[in-house]
Amino acid sequence: MVEAAQRFNSSGLWGLGSFPVVRPRRLRLHRYVRGLVAEASLDPSRFILPVFVEEGLKAPRPLASLPGHMKYPLDGSLVEYVSKALEEGVRAFLLFASPSLRDFRGSKAWDPHGPAQEAVRLLRRELGWEPVVFADVCLCGYTEHGHCGYPRETPRGVMIENDASIDAYARTAVSLAEAGVDFVAPSGMMDGQVAAIRRALDEAGYSEVGIMSYSAKYASSFYGPFRDVMDSSPRFGDRRSYQMDPRNRMEALKEVALDLQEGADIVMVKPALSYLDVISEIKKAFPWAPLAAYNVSGEYLMVKAAAERGYVDHDSLMLEILYSIRRAGADIVITYHALEAARLLREGRVPF
Repeated sequence: MVEAAQRFNSSGLWGLGSFPVVRPRRLRLHRYVRGLVAEASLDPSRFILPVFVEEGLKAPRPLASLPGHMKYPLDGSLVEYVSKALEEGVRAFLLFASPSLRDFRGSKAWDPHGPAQEAVRLLRRELGWEPVVFADVCLCGYTEHGHCGYPRETPRGVMIENDASIDAYARTAVSLAEAGVDFVAPSGMMDGQVAAIRRALDEAGYSEVGIMSYSAKYASSFYGPFRDVMDSSPRFGDRRSYQMDPRNRMEALKEVALDLQEGADIVMVKPALSYLDVISEIKKAFPWAPLAAYNVSGEYLMVKAAAERGYVDHDSLMLEILYSIRRAGADIVITYHALEAARLLREGRVPF
């Protein structure tokens, strides 16, 4: 803030005038003027909506830990949901899938007929290439142990076999590309995961498939509702040996730089709200790189719970949070609020 003020002052702008000649409130008195001079903007085309599917499910199932969302079977209800989102102006979707059976290796993740692959094929068959489909690439929702890679016990605790895990990611990415995905989204925070996936995609002839990497994914307590939905909590140990330490900010720059060097097309910070400083640092360091921020399940549920109890105005708080993520520097916001925010924006109900 001090540096910004010094740069501002060095340009001579401070000398233009002061009160009562200068009255900043003149730009705040009318809502449409506020809109004209607003520094951050929101548009549904900047949102990515997470979507959940489950193999063997017979009907859409409401999610208690993510009110307003459902898990979808591989049928017309999924197509209908995505179609309605497209009508609201939301164009991009991040797919998470749950298999009917899990094993140590998480082999359903790269099964050509796995739930994620079948969901992509269904959307392509019914909706063509209009929706932009991202698919999560990880093992935690497919394994018996719930880790993002292959664990082993050591004297220092549970460690993850990094290189074997990224081989599995690469196989998964290729199978999703074959199904018709636009982007794969590796979320395991394994070293070298982007390079392994990029190499595998290119060698398989899918050089046009992009990578949105979970570059700075923190070992956060905000993931609880998502883990409940996906039943993906580790059965032993934790993820602190591979997800980032919440105390670190500059380390995120290293992780992003490595992912970009390895071929990431979009980089991501997760979670968003408690890491706005990290988003800002990354955007300043890499202004040319598309930057996504994941407004995660715990952040979503806090808004819902507080609004349900009458402590906050839901719509105002929701939009304030989304604007703050954009203001910090995120180009793309992955959010469970995407549909309701899109409706408010379309109807012009922005309370600022």
